[in-house]
Amino acid sequence: MGLGGKIALGCGGLLVLLLLVLGLGTMGAYNSLNSLSQAVDAQWGQVENVYQRRADLVPNLVETVKGAAAFEKGTFLAVAEARAKVGQVSMGAGKAPTSPAAMAQFQQAQDGLGSALSRLLVVVERYPDLKATQNFRDLQAQLEGTENRIAVERMRFNQAAQAFNTKRNSFPTVLLVGFFGDRFRERAYFKAQPGADAAPKVAF
Repeated sequence: MGLGGKIALGCGGLLVLLLLVLGLGTMGAYNSLNSLSQAVDAQWGQVENVYQRRADLVPNLVETVKGAAAFEKGTFLAVAEARAKVGQVSMGAGKAPTSPAAMAQFQQAQDGLGSALSRLLVVVERYPDLKATQNFRDLQAQLEGTENRIAVERMRFNQAAQAFNTKRNSFPTVLLVGFFGDRFRERAYFKAQPGADAAPKVAF
């Protein structure tokens, strides 16, 4: 074999090695992103579970309060409408939203229900006898526990989304994500509700 043939063979081998390294790197990046993406979606499932738990508590809470405050119709209507809006916002197939707009829509509906529940609890302050009943105290304790769980699961979701986004935007992965289309879009985060930095006026 002549010198030219050896050079061609060496270049061919180098090209095969380069393609092999590139292929392995792409496969590794894909698998890593896929694993982190699954973790984000799994944590999203936890977020949806705790929000659903809160929505499920609402009818019992409203019925309990209605018995003592039948004329507070405006408050009950606001809670019902807020709960209905929560039901209308669906992310679909247990997947976490990938766009900030979809996340904002989900969060806005949930924040609306939270605000309506806060107004309902303000109404309860006018009825000491209602506050003293065991049924209401049990529901209030469940609601408090659920709100705490919501805060924890949202924090965990943001951590999972951050891990995914960090990997996605790291070199050289950031050069490869375009080849996978929208599959590995950057994940949106939960944001604090406006005014969350101020102390709440109504404590549960």
